[in-house]
Amino acid sequence: MMATPILVTGAAGFIGMHTAERLLERGETIIGVDNFNDYYDPALKAARAARLEGRVGFRMVRADIADHEAMLALVKDEGVKRIVHLAAQAGVRYSIENPFAYERSNLAGHLSMLEAARHNGVTHLVYASSSSVYGDRPLDAAGFREDDPTVHPVSLYAATKRSCELLSQSYATLYGFPQSGLRFFTVYGPWGRPDMAYFSFTQKIVRGEPIEVYGEGRMARDFTYIDDIVDGIVGVLDHPPSRGGHEVYNIGDSQPVGLMEMISTLENALGFQAVKIMRSMQPGDVTATFADVSKLNALTGYRPAVPLAEGLRRFAAWWRIWQGGLSDPNAPERL
Repeated sequence: MMATPILVTGAAGFIGMHTAERLLERGETIIGVDNFNDYYDPALKAARAARLEGRVGFRMVRADIADHEAMLALVKDEGVKRIVHLAAQAGVRYSIENPFAYERSNLAGHLSMLEAARHNGVTHLVYASSSSVYGDRPLDAAGFREDDPTVHPVSLYAATKRSCELLSQSYATLYGFPQSGLRFFTVYGPWGRPDMAYFSFTQKIVRGEPIEVYGEGRMARDFTYIDDIVDGIVGVLDHPPSRGGHEVYNIGDSQPVGLMEMISTLENALGFQAVKIMRSMQPGDVTATFADVSKLNALTGYRPAVPLAEGLRRFAAWWRIWQGGLSDPNAPERL
């Protein structure tokens, strides 16, 4: 008898592909949804999808999550009872120039999944939020906790992610299906997003082009390797709140790293030195992120295992293959 499928939105995305792979490895049946937009190189999304589409138990649906009628029908027709909703319009800086992309993908898209869930007896909706909901804060020793204030977003992207949390809270209260929001902290690794600093820096460093270092290099991020992120996602999926419950969890490394240290570590992984141009902070940027993951650890035993130097080494190895023309969708990513 076929297992009840799990719906993974954003399955051709960075986190979505890795999450779908992990779930397939443990024998789950996965329906992936992605609209394959051109926010970054569609060839990368197509290559991620190719890794999945040859796997037993996986099917990709090319669709827009904001099409609520299509999502309602998909969840109903496939008998979906668990959803991992990772699709969203990402990027803080892009939101300044393209605000309506965030309104559609993040707000309308999230509402669409909520409606599909509540009309079809979904037993757990896990969805992507972001550390950006905490706003701009100085780095403090305690880290960011889930009960810290989230009332001063400094970007439209952050505002949409916090809005999604509030929508989920209201739906959990009104309709009683359990939901879990995941506040991701600076995810990186093989098959990552080209708009992220470590990825774009790599491309420029290897070509001998200068990199622009914003915030005069004084910013810090809680860089979290993709395998550790997926550990957290799957752990939360397996531990739904009680009926009517809605919880949010930080997923990070709990070891914030300064931007200049990250660049130095990346230089070592690549074997090249960067030419740096120092710039002031851009609108929407935050000074530091730092995850307190004690809540997630108590629920699932979550404990990040991949240090930045090792994670960037793995990314650099993958990137060299990708730039050389990665034609085999089943080629190993961890070299």
